[in-house]
Amino acid sequence: MGKGGTYSIYQLIQYMPIPISIHIRSMFFSPNQAMICFALFQAVRFAVDEINKNAEILPNITLGFRAYDSCALLQYDLEGALQIFTGLDRHIPNYRCSSGVPLSSIIGSTISTHSVILASILGIYKFPQISHHSSSAILSDHIRFPSFFRTVPSDTYQSKGLAHLLVHFRWTWVGLVAADNDYGQLGIQLLRQEIVKAGACVAFNENILTSYPDRNAPHIVKIIKTSTAKVVVLYGASLDLVPIVKEMVKQNVTGKVLVANAGWATAVILSLDMFSAVLTGTIGLAIQSGTIPGLKQFLNTINPSMSLGRAWTKIFWELAFNCRFVSDKNETGSLVTNVKECTGLENLESLQNVYNDVSSLRQTYTVYTAVLVVANALKDMNTCKKGEGPFSKRLCADIKDFQSWQLLYYIKNVRFRLNSGKEVYFDRNGDPPAVYDIVNRQLSPNGGMRFVKVGSYDMAAPPGNIFTINTSSILWNSGETQVPNSVCSQSCPPGSWKAARRGEPACCYDCVPCPQGEISNQTDSFTCIKCPWDMWPNPEKSSCLPKPIEYLSYEEPLGTTLACTSTISSLVPVVILKIFVQFEATPIVKANNYSLSCLLLLSLSFCFLCSLMFIGFPKPENCLVRQAAFGMVFSLCISCILAKTIMVVFAFMATKPGTNLKKWTRPWVSYMIISICLLLQFILCITWLSLEPPFLEQNIETQPRLIILQCNEGSPTAFWCMLTYLGLLATISFIVAFLARRLPDSFNEAKYITFSMLAFLSVWVSYIPASLSSQGKYTVAMEVFAILASSWAIVFCMFIPKCFIILFRPSMNSREYVMKKGQNMK
Repeated sequence: MGKGGTYSIYQLIQYMPIPISIHIRSMFFSPNQAMICFALFQAVRFAVDEINKNAEILPNITLGFRAYDSCALLQYDLEGALQIFTGLDRHIPNYRCSSGVPLSSIIGSTISTHSVILASILGIYKFPQISHHSSSAILSDHIRFPSFFRTVPSDTYQSKGLAHLLVHFRWTWVGLVAADNDYGQLGIQLLRQEIVKAGACVAFNENILTSYPDRNAPHIVKIIKTSTAKVVVLYGASLDLVPIVKEMVKQNVTGKVLVANAGWATAVILSLDMFSAVLTGTIGLAIQSGTIPGLKQFLNTINPSMSLGRAWTKIFWELAFNCRFVSDKNETGSLVTNVKECTGLENLESLQNVYNDVSSLRQTYTVYTAVLVVANALKDMNTCKKGEGPFSKRLCADIKDFQSWQLLYYIKNVRFRLNSGKEVYFDRNGDPPAVYDIVNRQLSPNGGMRFVKVGSYDMAAPPGNIFTINTSSILWNSGETQVPNSVCSQSCPPGSWKAARRGEPACCYDCVPCPQGEISNQTDSFTCIKCPWDMWPNPEKSSCLPKPIEYLSYEEPLGTTLACTSTISSLVPVVILKIFVQFEATPIVKANNYSLSCLLLLSLSFCFLCSLMFIGFPKPENCLVRQAAFGMVFSLCISCILAKTIMVVFAFMATKPGTNLKKWTRPWVSYMIISICLLLQFILCITWLSLEPPFLEQNIETQPRLIILQCNEGSPTAFWCMLTYLGLLATISFIVAFLARRLPDSFNEAKYITFSMLAFLSVWVSYIPASLSSQGKYTVAMEVFAILASSWAIVFCMFIPKCFIILFRPSMNSREYVMKKGQNMK
């Protein structure tokens, strides 16, 4: 029994036994394959018998057939078709000798390459040809092959289905292996296009060289074994793939998932135990399965005594029961002599093999459907009413003497339903609706191979149901249910983007973290997106979160510490002022210009308090006045010190004989100095606030992760001019005090002013680089610290020594001590 027998269906007016021309080369195939081919032959018998018994299909008409075994060889396929077409036992091109019985159509061939040749010849005569297994997309060209039809879908749909399967499991890195004939090359080309369109990549593409005895298997398997692709699509007929699978077993190829096309997904020849280690877990598309009621009982009625196909039946019998008939030569040609003798009475029902397994018919179902197509087309022809025909002058064809092109019309338009409810019809290309089963090869409990349907690919279904699959019912090569992974590069998680590698396929890439301030919230993102200005990526860079708002808050430790320090510090000058008021009449208080000291102490208290304007939420009104207030208060403070210093110098110079400077020692002079100094700072601040006033801003440039609420000084020049002016006043006070530090006076405070101004200047000179190098709230904290430190420097250097004498050395604060010290100084 050969693969892909060509069957000729023709219509008989009266039933008569037709001799069958037999070309047997069953030793070319395995016993299982031979039994499957014999089952196909019996399915044709069953279909014809079923049609002849049904008076509603072709009443008073009997359908007959003639079968030829092609042995999977093109020359036998072509010879059988030409013999049927010629009408003689020998074929004569372009010659037809019919015996009065119209020839309806040819069913075959199984192999796409053979069908192309047959269709090219039969199409010339518009003679119908229906294939039950040829799926090559080439045959969908109805201009080249106008009389070709088939009951299996075109490989165009199969390629889309396989690509859909790969995409469903997210296999983006796959290897392709295909036969080097029209069937394999066109199918794999369509598959490659669909794979690339879906975003996957091809790791390698190898051809099965059908002209080589080993099919180039060692080279192909070496590529499969060494490739990083875990998924390999094998596209070809089962016979061409046998050497490849054998070589995979030989080289112990493991860890690979094979994807099968319909040509071998359920092939029995690849179900041997020796292939189980490699093929277990294989998944692919198979021709849709179906059931034929009554077929199993019909198959079990076969016996060697039947006249129809007797030679084939005997071969089948010997293979099925492992026996031989006693004759000069047994039918299978086996040289084994120690097998039992066939009696012909063996019970087929006792066998459980591929012949009588009708649980999931595929190729048998398609050949059965092909016979029904011819019968229903003849039925439509037979029911044509006179004057309503589809041909010229609305004539009907005569079913007893019709032309092939007339039946071709009815086959094109045939439409009927099978017992399963499936509707059979052809599109304009002669293709049926594309429906596939998704099957998974699994080991059965008894150790054999079974094909488990795990889903379907139905192009006729609604859009949401075209591709359906139950992943949980799939068993992979490792015996696990978890889907294997086959990628060139692992998926890039959210927070990164795919950077293509130079010179490599698009599926090979590096995962690069998103740049600062950008996110990707999807897996395998090609780009990153920027967060809005007021948001920042989370640590994983997968989403944008509101930016934290930063300012020097009262609630944080730094702000609390500075606020408490400022408040407590502001009380110190008040306490000192109270001491001065209490001891106003003592020499040490009188000698240090009591009124200026009080004014200085009040200004120092305000200096401490003005630092509070820099702490807390920066309101717009705070931003507007805080630097100006700081500048004015410190100007008052330094002006008082400068006035005290100048007054010390004037007081000493006024004691010299013949001088006119005594009038400059009066209080109004010190107040005039303070007023002038304050006026200049006031003019600067008013100009600043009028032209470029400070304002509240949200700074996102200094620290992109934060929104820094800060007061923009408006004019940096004005700010630094204000500080420079304070520094100028302090420098003048320092110089004058330094020069007057040795003047003879019982309580000369010039040396205290010298130290206080030195400390004051040191603090603010240090503040400049510290301020420029700090950011955000720490810039504000640095200014607050400078305010507190410089204020404390003045308090400590100028007033603490005096308070110590007043409180703890009262003897030094007496008139007698002052007079005595004055005499000693003279």
